[in-house]
Amino acid sequence: MIVVTGATGFLGSVLTRQLLEAGHAVRGLKRSSSIIPPFLENQPKLTWLEGDICDPYLVEELLAGATQVYHTAAVISFNSAPKKYMLHTNIEGTANVVNACLEHGNIRLVHVSSVAALGEVKPGTATTEEVYLEPNSQTTGYSLSKHLSEFEVWRGIAEGLDAVIVNPSIILGKECGLQGSGALFNSVKKGLSHYPSGSCGLVSVSDVATCMIKLMNSKISGERYIINAENWLYKDLFTEIAQQLGLKAPQKEVKTWQLLILAKLAEWKAKISKKPPELTTDTARSAGKLSNYSNQKIRNTTSITFKPIAQELADICRSLS
Repeated sequence: MIVVTGATGFLGSVLTRQLLEAGHAVRGLKRSSSIIPPFLENQPKLTWLEGDICDPYLVEELLAGATQVYHTAAVISFNSAPKKYMLHTNIEGTANVVNACLEHGNIRLVHVSSVAALGEVKPGTATTEEVYLEPNSQTTGYSLSKHLSEFEVWRGIAEGLDAVIVNPSIILGKECGLQGSGALFNSVKKGLSHYPSGSCGLVSVSDVATCMIKLMNSKISGERYIINAENWLYKDLFTEIAQQLGLKAPQKEVKTWQLLILAKLAEWKAKISKKPPELTTDTARSAGKLSNYSNQKIRNTTSITFKPIAQELADICRSLS
C-alpha cells in the first residue's frame, strides 16, 4: 500500500494520478473541506482517509499496512497572518508522519520540502543541496516551517528511518488553476505593467512527481534533492506568459525597494479589509532575488529529462484561453 498525504493538493493529486496509472493501490489523506480533483474520482484503487495531519492517532491509522509514504501535505503561504498555524501544521504534521513510519517499521518515506528551505549563496553562484538555511529576521514563515520540517525527517533518519527529501522550485502545471503558481498567470491576465528584477527556478509538476517516484523506488536514503528544470528571470517569464496569452508584456522593471513599499501598503489595506494582501513583504523580497538552482544531482541520480519550461508555459496558457 502506498500512502500520499495531501493527495487532493496540486502536487499530491498529480503524484497520485501517476501512481494509479502505474497500477498501484493508493490511500490518500484529505481534509473534510478538500475537494477531490475530477481526475481522481471513481478510482477503484484509490481509498481516502479524512482528517488532520496534526492528529497523531489518525496518522498512525493512515500508515497502517503501508510500505511507501509520500508526504506532500503542507500549508503554503507568504502572508504573515497564518504564520503560527503554518509552522504548527508543517512541523507537527511532518513529525507525526516520521513517528508513525518509525513505529510501523519497514516504511520508506519521500518528504516534500522546498527550495525555500535552502540557504543563501553568493551572487552568480548556483544553489546546491549542500547549502543549508541559517534563519534570521528576514526568513519567511514558510521557509522556516520547511526548514524545521526537514529537521524532523533528519531526526527520523538518525533513528533508522529510510527516507529522502526533495526540494522543488516553483512548480508549474495546468492543474494548479489560478492559485499558487497559477497566480503568475492571473497577474498577467489582469494586465501586468511591471516586472520584478529577480529570477526563480521553475519545474513541471509532472516532472516533480516522476522524480519522487524514481527516488522512492531507488535504494538511496538520507539524501535531499533539488528538483528544478530551468532558472528564469521574472522579466522573461512574464513576457513569455503574455505572448502565449496574446497580451502585452510588462515593460518596466520595478526595484525591490519599490516592491517593499507597495507590499507595506498592501498589507496595511489587508488589515482594514480583512482580506489577504495581493503582495507581501516576503514575496517582494523573494521577487527581487536572483535565484539560481542546480539540478545536477537529481539529473545524475534519476537520468530525468525535464520538460522544457517554455512548453509547460504554452500548455498552461492554452488551458486558460
